[in-house]
Amino acid sequence: MKSRHLPLALCSVVLFIGWLWMAGSTVIAASPSPALVKAKQQAEASGYIFFTSHNDILDHAKKEGKLRVLAGHEPKLIKALVKAFKEKYPFINVYAEEFDGLENYQRLLLELKAGLAKGWDLNYVGFELYNEYLPYQKKFDILGMAQHDVLRISPNLVDPVNRHIISLSTNIQVVAYNNTLISPDRVPATWEGFLKPEFKDRKFVLDVRPKLLGALVPAWGLEKTLEYSRKLAAQNPIWLRGETRSITYLLAGENALVLGPNYKAFVRAQAKDPKKVLGHKVVSPVPTRLSHFYGVLTTAENPHAALLWLEFMGGPEAQKIVDDLDLAASIYTPGSFHEKASRGEKISLLAWQHFQKIDEYDKEIVKALGFPKAETK
Repeated sequence: MKSRHLPLALCSVVLFIGWLWMAGSTVIAASPSPALVKAKQQAEASGYIFFTSHNDILDHAKKEGKLRVLAGHEPKLIKALVKAFKEKYPFINVYAEEFDGLENYQRLLLELKAGLAKGWDLNYVGFELYNEYLPYQKKFDILGMAQHDVLRISPNLVDPVNRHIISLSTNIQVVAYNNTLISPDRVPATWEGFLKPEFKDRKFVLDVRPKLLGALVPAWGLEKTLEYSRKLAAQNPIWLRGETRSITYLLAGENALVLGPNYKAFVRAQAKDPKKVLGHKVVSPVPTRLSHFYGVLTTAENPHAALLWLEFMGGPEAQKIVDDLDLAASIYTPGSFHEKASRGEKISLLAWQHFQKIDEYDKEIVKALGFPKAETK
């Protein structure tokens, strides 16, 4: 009777062929898709760096093993973010330091220009000097990698023109009022409502800086915004500078209405309001600004660890920490403080495409307002 078993040599051949097939399958599975290959080619043709695998970034970051961050947050928030990041990536020794204020932004820029900025991997990009910082930020194609899920982050957070810069926070502006001086039903539900005769002659506070009005340009266009600014100035408002000051006077009962404070500044003040006199209204279109811009420095010694930090900061865990401690997560994060506050409303988003024109907007609006000066009390 013949054996039904294959000869030993033939078995070896079959096993070897099987091993080759499995190895080949693994290589094929690990190969980037045609879409990824094309995205990488397009990115590199434009001078950007593009990874087709998250694991590649992770492997490089493991070899680097550390990270140094100039963060535009308060120390308490930085500490919480660093702790969470270390739990996620225990092999990275991360140090983050508060980096805030125009003087610091200017100092770092001078150091970058002189080639003296050493030891930092990732930096907060001061909005006032946004364009000047761009040449000193490493050109990772963050947008392309986000679009192809190499970096797990919303593409909406990334500058579509300067694809290596990311925004991690948002501010929206509201109307705040003192409910002992004006009832909520009398507070206008539209911006045009403040042009009514009943709000003429020092009935509301307006900041001399055109932050509120500049953020209406995306929804209205510049000409309509300028026309509205002229009419608003003709209402003879109370001119002050700074939302903290305006809300303090509001809380003290010296003013009834304030147009345009940041929502998170109002909420912080409301938390310290023992008599519960402060109220607010979200008025559509909701003036909304992207904020907290970051990029990886061209001089970074640990650029891949920096990419992991940016991905982490744009993810749900870090965004929740930012919301819990600073009320400043992105409007693009579902369920965030700002997303919920403006849900269902028309948004006027002062986003990336407006950055080159913001100075122009502000100058024209200040002219339309008649060059107002802040009052002293």
